[in-house]
Amino acid sequence: MFAKGDMAVYPAHGVGVIKDIETKHVAGADHLFYVLEILENRMRIMIPTNTSKNVGLRAIVGKDEVAGIFAILSEKDVELGTQTWNRRYREYMEKIKTGSVREVAVVLRDLFLLSVDKDLSYGERKMLDTARNLLVKELSLAQDVKEDEVSKDIEAIFS
Repeated sequence: MFAKGDMAVYPAHGVGVIKDIETKHVAGADHLFYVLEILENRMRIMIPTNTSKNVGLRAIVGKDEVAGIFAILSEKDVELGTQTWNRRYREYMEKIKTGSVREVAVVLRDLFLLSVDKDLSYGERKMLDTARNLLVKELSLAQDVKEDEVSKDIEAIFS
């Protein structure tokens, strides 16, 4: 699915580059692993190639999908519900863990809209920053523009 040098997204960690594809001897058998280096913090993650799809490893969204992501961010008529902050936190964390750029956009939008009405908990503020960072990095690579430009576009939607 991926080759050395390809960019990929790992759920909740963000965009990385496939640094290598290695064979490791595990539990009495040889297995192939992607060695993914996360761009944000240079962390290296080894992902078995045969289960990479199951854990959510995916290619960066295409340029043609970016408008759809910005459309999600632009939706203002959204029912946010009345659950407690910790239930909301768990729900949003599950969305981020899916690795779907659309789900991350939903989390960012919902948390921003919620922050207009009330103070976010510390965990929700951190999650808002995480969702923003994940989106900015991926959308800047998808469009081949600087992260600052994507940040400004997102800020313009929320201002």
